[in-house]
Amino acid sequence: MTDPVATALRQTRLASELDDGELAVLARLMTVRDLRSGETLVAEGGTDSHLYVVTRGVLGVVKGAGTPDAVTLHTLSSGDFVDELGFMDGTPNYAAKVALSDAQVVGLAREKLESILETHPRIVYRVMRAIVRVAHQIQRRLSMQQNELSNYIYKQHGRY
Repeated sequence: MTDPVATALRQTRLASELDDGELAVLARLMTVRDLRSGETLVAEGGTDSHLYVVTRGVLGVVKGAGTPDAVTLHTLSSGDFVDELGFMDGTPNYAAKVALSDAQVVGLAREKLESILETHPRIVYRVMRAIVRVAHQIQRRLSMQQNELSNYIYKQHGRY
């Protein structure tokens, strides 16, 4: 496997259930994008039909990017998915995804994945399973954080 996209993908959850042949098919559908520090991958309020996987560097999930009130809500590093829910349903992004360092992502357009639905349904199924797993992991993390915050507020009797 000498394809750099396939090599990068092999290390991610997106390809965890794919054999080498399936990985090669998926890698041919994907594009590589290099980002400079400070460059926006996905704008706040915009829509994007791509699923990205960080292969190098760090991206920030930034609310109010480019303004004095910008807040980094979360960071994404190598192996993390970017914009997986927008890829699924096309909803506008709550926050921008901005490179916090020089970074690289591989991207998969929804239309490209849909183009192999008839010829490679197992690949599509495995990609969708990986996305659902990541979405479930995010939901679980948010639930735990909400619980911790509730416990903190309760123990402080509303003084925080």
